[in-house]
Amino acid sequence: MDLTRVRLGYIVAVLLYGTVGLVVRYVNLPSEVIVLFRGTFGALSVLAYMLARGRRPDAAAIRTNLRWLLAGGVCLGLNWVFLFAAYVHTTVAMASLCNYMAPIIVIAISPFAFGERIGPRRIACVLVAFVGIALVSNLPEATSGGVNVVGMALGMLAALSFVGVVFCNRHLHDIESLDRVVVQLSISAAVVLPYALAMNGGLPLAGLDARSWLLLALLCVVQTGIAYIFYFGAMGVLPVLEVALLGYIEPVTSVICSALVLGEPMGVLGWVGAAMVIAAAAAGELVQE
Repeated sequence: MDLTRVRLGYIVAVLLYGTVGLVVRYVNLPSEVIVLFRGTFGALSVLAYMLARGRRPDAAAIRTNLRWLLAGGVCLGLNWVFLFAAYVHTTVAMASLCNYMAPIIVIAISPFAFGERIGPRRIACVLVAFVGIALVSNLPEATSGGVNVVGMALGMLAALSFVGVVFCNRHLHDIESLDRVVVQLSISAAVVLPYALAMNGGLPLAGLDARSWLLLALLCVVQTGIAYIFYFGAMGVLPVLEVALLGYIEPVTSVICSALVLGEPMGVLGWVGAAMVIAAAAAGELVQE
């Protein structure tokens, strides 16, 4: 397998995730309903792509890996649910910062859970990236009004759920990325559905304008379906350190896009933090232990 191609695909995926915020900003739906659409129609778009190519889901491979596929889908759905609940109880910056503790947790458990040795230089790269995320998230301002314990706890639960996604996908064997995507996105949608219904008393689709429908289609097909094909395809192949470290590019992309396209302030420290994350990700690829 060409690891360079897999790595580039993973980078494309996290870059696409980083632009989700720009699209969501202009969709007139609650965030949890948007996530439900992502899971449902993202899975359907990948399934349609498979069928158009004359390929059906590999029932035998899915059956063999079903336990880990189900667990991974549940963890993905819980990551979304906990993260959106954290947004309600604390600032977006603080919730995101807690959520991005996940790569550090992955690094901490990888020698025991995955048998992968991680040297001190690469650990340093991860820590530098996390400090960069703290600067990008404007941590001093996020904590200026006090720390909401419930919000932080929900953010950490989101992080642990994402660790579960990584853990489950490392245990999948002999299954194509398309099959992974269809099953895990479908399960994640099933997990998010009751949360979305409870928060809104149903699905508030009445009055959704044409622009919102078009953006939802872009979100589901490109930023979810295509992105998750690259994402899940890489997660079971790349070392966990690469998955963790390159994943930090996503929030940096999101903040930079918000600054450049939406005119949201980023500040000098934010740009410094973005540079730290990008440098740490590059160094993590080049460092030899």
